[in-house]
Amino acid sequence: MIVFDLECINGHVFEGWFDDREDLDRQQAQGLLQCPVCDSFSVSPKLSAVAIRKSASPAPAGSGREMATQAQMEVMAELTEKMSRYVENNYEDVGASFAKEALEMHYGAKAFKQIRGTTTKQEEKTLEKEGVPVMKMPIFSKDDEDLN
Repeated sequence: MIVFDLECINGHVFEGWFDDREDLDRQQAQGLLQCPVCDSFSVSPKLSAVAIRKSASPAPAGSGREMATQAQMEVMAELTEKMSRYVENNYEDVGASFAKEALEMHYGAKAFKQIRGTTTKQEEKTLEKEGVPVMKMPIFSKDDEDLN
């Protein structure tokens, strides 16, 4: 996987994860890239900064794989929390009715809207079988919730 910085025509910058550059180019050509902020399909990759090592001095002790892994974990945790907050603020919570609502929208019985909620494993299998696109995300507890 490779991460590219993307920018929509309205200047919103976000990340996209792709198998390789050809995957990015293919999705862009097919009009599959969409800004998560304004829903614009006019999206293109941004130029990324290149890291250049300035010296050949050895890396500090303890900066090996474990620090890189810790830094990556922190970045992923921050990104996951931002995505979770975005969904929480922009998608309607339909709770345990998620599968029913998603299927009704998928088959045109209800108008499309952005929804979030919960499913059982069986409901997940049904949604997958019916071709309903679903993305699972962790749920972050609020400070006043006493959850593990």
